[in-house]
Amino acid sequence: MRYTECMEEEPVIDLASDAHFMGEALRQAHRAYEAAEVPVGAVVVREGKIIARAWNQVETLKDATAHAEMLAITQAENEVGDWRLNDCDLYVTKEPCPMCAGALVHARLRRVIFGCGDPKGGAAGSWINLLQTTELNHRCEVSSGVRTDECAGLLRAFFRQRRLD
Repeated sequence: MRYTECMEEEPVIDLASDAHFMGEALRQAHRAYEAAEVPVGAVVVREGKIIARAWNQVETLKDATAHAEMLAITQAENEVGDWRLNDCDLYVTKEPCPMCAGALVHARLRRVIFGCGDPKGGAAGSWINLLQTTELNHRCEVSSGVRTDECAGLLRAFFRQRRLD
């Protein structure tokens, strides 16, 4: 077998893929886990580059609004220099809650990509769909199920450990 034939068989890593950016969000979720926070991580991507990274810090900051998505939105707005993020995409390991979904709509994110759904409180289609409600001034494109097993597995491990403690 020639060298070029071997190269063609190896998978190509697409650094601009949803799976790649969800991996970065998972790294943030692991940081939350290590800090005894619910392990949710988020990144904001603009023009193929990560401009914001965040993880849940509700307990750390003693702030009910310190969800990964909210912290990532604030960082991205500071990076862009505007509260409008209409050319940005958010990758988050768990489906956004109603608070975060409302903020994502108001910040006008182009796209929201999440790992695992939240049937009891998800606001991107599992429970309700605030991200695509026609009555609001903006709708986000939604993609779900990216690296679902890893995202859900981290949450299950966290809550299993909490029950043992």
